[in-house]
Amino acid sequence: MIRLTRLIPVLFVIAAFGCKKEAQVGYRPENLRLSSDRMTPEVLWSFGRISNVQLSPDRTQILFGITYYNIQQNKGFRDLYLLPVAGGPIKAITNTAVNEAGEVWRPDGQKIGYLSRESGSTQLWEMNPDGSGRRQLSDIEDGISGFNYSPDQKRIAFIKEVKVKANLKDKYPDLAKANARAYDDIMYRHWDEWVETFTHVFVAQVNKGRLDAIVDIMEGQPWESPLKPNGGMEQIVWSPDGTKIIYTCRKKQGKDYALSTNSDLYQYDLGTGTTTNLTEGMMGYDINPVFSPNGRYLAWESMERDGYESDKNRLYIIDFQTGARTDGTAQFDQNVQSLVWTNDNKSIYFISDYQATDEIYRYNLESNDISKITSGIHDYSLVLPTGNRLIAVRHSMSKPDEIYRVDPATGETKEISFVNKSLLDQLAMGHVESRWVTTTDQKQMKVWVIYPPGFDPSRKYPTLLFCEGGPQSTVSQFWSYRWNFQIMAAKGYIVVAPNRRGLPGFGKEWLEQISGDYGGQNMLDYFSAIDTVAAEPYVDKNRLGAVGASYGGFSIYWLAGHHNGRFKAFIAHDGIFNLEANYLETEEMWFVNWDLGGPYWDSTNLVAQRSYASSPHRFVDKWDTPILVIHGEKDYRISYTQGMQAFNAARLKNIPARLLLFPEENHWVLSAQNGILWQREFFGWLDKYLKE
Repeated sequence: MIRLTRLIPVLFVIAAFGCKKEAQVGYRPENLRLSSDRMTPEVLWSFGRISNVQLSPDRTQILFGITYYNIQQNKGFRDLYLLPVAGGPIKAITNTAVNEAGEVWRPDGQKIGYLSRESGSTQLWEMNPDGSGRRQLSDIEDGISGFNYSPDQKRIAFIKEVKVKANLKDKYPDLAKANARAYDDIMYRHWDEWVETFTHVFVAQVNKGRLDAIVDIMEGQPWESPLKPNGGMEQIVWSPDGTKIIYTCRKKQGKDYALSTNSDLYQYDLGTGTTTNLTEGMMGYDINPVFSPNGRYLAWESMERDGYESDKNRLYIIDFQTGARTDGTAQFDQNVQSLVWTNDNKSIYFISDYQATDEIYRYNLESNDISKITSGIHDYSLVLPTGNRLIAVRHSMSKPDEIYRVDPATGETKEISFVNKSLLDQLAMGHVESRWVTTTDQKQMKVWVIYPPGFDPSRKYPTLLFCEGGPQSTVSQFWSYRWNFQIMAAKGYIVVAPNRRGLPGFGKEWLEQISGDYGGQNMLDYFSAIDTVAAEPYVDKNRLGAVGASYGGFSIYWLAGHHNGRFKAFIAHDGIFNLEANYLETEEMWFVNWDLGGPYWDSTNLVAQRSYASSPHRFVDKWDTPILVIHGEKDYRISYTQGMQAFNAARLKNIPARLLLFPEENHWVLSAQNGILWQREFFGWLDKYLKE
């Protein structure tokens, strides 16, 4: 029998949120009183989620959003808040029946712009910093999805979906009830949508509090900016003098788009209407441009090689006075992200992963060197300079995002937001340990081990091997609302999370070894991690499980055919089961071409043939262990048919198996009730085979 989570936490969550958003007036996590100090799925979904942290123009106030989930309504409600940089109480500036999003300080600091559906479609609104004086600025057909102010506030850049190609309904208007799609090239669906529109950048004048003289600066072009699926307004910026817009775009269609990662930065001149490619000849991803305050320099994140989405993310700078381009990270064997200039135009702060933690670094433009600012067991995701201090967002495996002040001279930090303090104070978290494990090729691998709260070394515990996705995604100090290690520990499991081959933060050689070797050394790394920890007297070798999603799901399917009796239960979420079928089912072809070496029909390509020879479906004859298969039906990166194949194979072999499908979820599980159901099924399966 599958055990369900106790109902007590559900009751307090419903009581706290009520049935309407109006019941959340003044709601804070301190209103919640837990019946136990152990994490549950309902508690996990009760944390406030901080997002879009930014400083006021005078650097005295922090603007951000917090999302709280109403589990009963299956909705997230997001409101806007202010926090003094010096610290102090958080002030809510919105509390409406609709969600506010995309908030931006107006350059003069007198207003805050934001997106709201208050009028039915998503439009641009403004309000005073205290939340008063709300007024609608835009009335754009079908709404907008993001915006930026020009520095002089005379113009607004915004993005919206446009249709630039005729469809079958346009071709056959007399067949109004027909329902079909037709395509002449690939890349017809992406991530979780069928590609029927493109996101374009528009510019409008602000005339008496309304948007006027609207121009589509990409008119008629069949490509998008920002880049889907994850790009936002960080990929579109104004020059400091307000005369130009830099936007990120991959100007390719169909097969060419599907095979290439070559995006560029395009400069649109508002005076002449001309567009210039600033990164022509740079063949990988070029994204997220950031102007220096004086407008002389433009920094951005750049990858070198076309088709390799996990290439080193470099810090590149162009000097508009001299035309010189500089790779600021030529001697820095790490990735960069979240670039931000200092006010004196001399330095750039950024975030970089190093040995499984994401830390703050500073690049000095004059000396062309990099210094590390912070260290510890945590991840930073954002840094903003303000005077002689930094404002940063930080999380760990034991704590969701909170806002901190950081001393750049010493790296010392002080939390100032405390959004989730009262909830965290009621929970017992498991100890997180960092250890180095020797691999089969005599290298050192960093492994996180998370112990249950109240860990007793004289006992024996069931233990889980966590297999990371990506595959090139670091097992850092991330906080997840699905793959949350603390909730696994609270359920009485030790968790082993290795930074196996193919992950960033350990140098180029460690990262790139995995390409073309999916069933190779990284799988041996998994065995090294679990075998080392399983040798401890407090680990029950007869109660080992393995879990993972995406590439981690592939790993589970592969391990199922090679584990030699190590594991007693498997869980695979959105994993690749059949590499040959996946090659023709996925959408971003550059990924499979790079990581697998090319198509399976190329018999002369030894790398590709080795990749497909390691496909999990070829080893089903050795499967003998119960497996839970989970998949989202709107996952177009790895089709849900992959999960169906794996489940069918297990059942045809009379192996205990369960297929859990989410019709409305994509590569992730994003809704509250689906997320809680996911957790209940997840632990129900593990408890059945590792505890009963």
